[in-house]
Amino acid sequence: LPDLLERARSHDLENVDSHAHGHDAYTETVCRDVWRLFHLAQFLGLRPEEPGSALRARLLAGLGPRVAPRRGLLVIDMLVDHLAPGSALEVPRARAIVPALRTRLDAARLAGVPVVYVLDAHDPDDSDLDAWGTHALRGSPGASVWEPLAPAEGDHLVEKPSYSAFHASALDAKLSELGVDTLVLTGCLTEMGLFATATDALQRGYAVEIPEDAQAGAAPELERAALTVLSAMAPYGPARQARLAAARREPGPAEVREAG
Repeated sequence: LPDLLERARSHDLENVDSHAHGHDAYTETVCRDVWRLFHLAQFLGLRPEEPGSALRARLLAGLGPRVAPRRGLLVIDMLVDHLAPGSALEVPRARAIVPALRTRLDAARLAGVPVVYVLDAHDPDDSDLDAWGTHALRGSPGASVWEPLAPAEGDHLVEKPSYSAFHASALDAKLSELGVDTLVLTGCLTEMGLFATATDALQRGYAVEIPEDAQAGAAPELERAALTVLSAMAPYGPARQARLAAARREPGPAEVREAG
């Protein structure tokens, strides 16, 4: 692990992934987090310093065996009303992430990782439309998932009325039912829906991962700002402990299928 941490400090994320491959999922997550923290420090103009021997020993002592994360892949607001050219709330950058997101969806399904589509949905008299204009009307073609990313059998769909996928929705209950403790957030908009969902998830004790090739904002600068802020945030400790304790008590979806 110390060698992997050193690699994380000196290489890009892709190389960290390749060097960490084959180790436990917790070690891989630590490497990615270290990489993000070093680059956050660089972004803020801070100069990293080596920890003292006592602190280093204490940190490494805490990196013992951990329960492997139980991931769930969330696809947020990849709707016709956001991806169709010329639509009122078009997100042009979202079309560019479709190939990478399809690859991740295929891999998740093959690995037995739950896939949850989170869909913005509104009734015609929803006052939220006063601010944003008519979009994602429940039951309309514009509220459906972009066809190249269409849900497959066994995927899950959750509707939401606002920015965060957790607000006034069944998402938290669905994730608990699936035994998920780590969210892989994809979709759009990074600086709005993904950011709001990520902060809510962290407060609920979920770990959050956002693959850069599967997220889209209104502009690169907004994506970078949102991802930089989130890279410095960790799950709320007590909620995280409670969620992991619950996960240890119950088998995940893949384990249930294997047992059957």
